[in-house]
Amino acid sequence: MKAKGREEKLLEYASRQAGYFTAKQAERAGYSYRLHAYHADTGRWQKIERGVFKLRNFPVAQRDDLIRWSLWSRNRKDDPQFVVSHETALAIHELGDVMPAKLHFSVPKGFRKKVPENIVLHKTKGLDPRDIEAREGFSVTSPLRTLSDAAESDLDENELAKALREATDRGLVRLKQIHVTEMSENGKLRMLMAIKAVEEKK
Repeated sequence: MKAKGREEKLLEYASRQAGYFTAKQAERAGYSYRLHAYHADTGRWQKIERGVFKLRNFPVAQRDDLIRWSLWSRNRKDDPQFVVSHETALAIHELGDVMPAKLHFSVPKGFRKKVPENIVLHKTKGLDPRDIEAREGFSVTSPLRTLSDAAESDLDENELAKALREATDRGLVRLKQIHVTEMSENGKLRMLMAIKAVEEKK
């Protein structure tokens, strides 16, 4: 592939990920593995960590951290395993006043990478595609799934009710969409209390 064609293909990948790209994406764009170090040494690419690069001078995204962690979590097929969820997803959707000190991600049960202390992993059998929304460079659980996850967590009950109320006020979720029968007993109780609090405010 000609140099211009390679550059355009790599830019296509990087543009969807705030300037970031993986080594495998670079190879698919036409950059052989031996060229990666050369482009990093010349400064065209910024090496972020093993297998992850960023195009030089690309603007910093609003949630740059989530993009980097999403790429870091990729499996051998180069598919990201992290889906932003729980308290962090509430913040992304701007529901409630939650300002989580740690980043929360849902991952497949088989995920084995060691993560730092500022990350909380929630292992799941698998998320339904309808439960996932694509953002710039990362995925996040839908508002409905996020609220269900929040009910199953130790999030303050008042915060849960506030988040649910804001989601319904903005038309992101309808109360009849919430299926408490699929939740644990504790999650069901917490969600029913939140629904009651929302209904009483109407």
